[in-house]
Amino acid sequence: MREPREHARDRNLVEDVLRRVPGFRGYLEKEYRRESDELARMWMADRLQRAKRALDEAARPLLDAGQIDLVPAIDRVRGRLDKIIWQLRSAMQGYSGFFDLVRVDEALLERVYAHDVALFADVENLAELIESLPSKKDPIADVLPDVLNRIDDIEAQLNHRTDMLKGVE
Repeated sequence: MREPREHARDRNLVEDVLRRVPGFRGYLEKEYRRESDELARMWMADRLQRAKRALDEAARPLLDAGQIDLVPAIDRVRGRLDKIIWQLRSAMQGYSGFFDLVRVDEALLERVYAHDVALFADVENLAELIESLPSKKDPIADVLPDVLNRIDDIEAQLNHRTDMLKGVE
């Protein structure tokens, strides 16, 4: 996840000049934060999308062996992942734009940022768990409840993030 401060190293001459205009510096920093927020959410969504392939790999031997009783559970995991991916792609941004009517204060932005860092780690851990399913020695039926619990946790974090940004946490 790219930090808003990292944008300072990449800015061009026009941005350097605009940063000297009173009030514009804060606008640019908030726009960098908005861009970082969106990039982080898209990365998390893409990461989970890639991990979904492992579900197919884990299901294939079950189908080949005629063990179709786990297919609904795997489909449920796939559907829940699709929901999280959609939530990440369509989540409320962590900052309202320069011309937006609703402003988000800096303290809230810092809390959302800290929340997103934890979410980032949880998404990566979930993706790694899903990707390990095809090679696990344990029966997939024993691992799926843990996967669903982690999905529940991420959904709760996404809902909390939305509540923070709406001011109803």
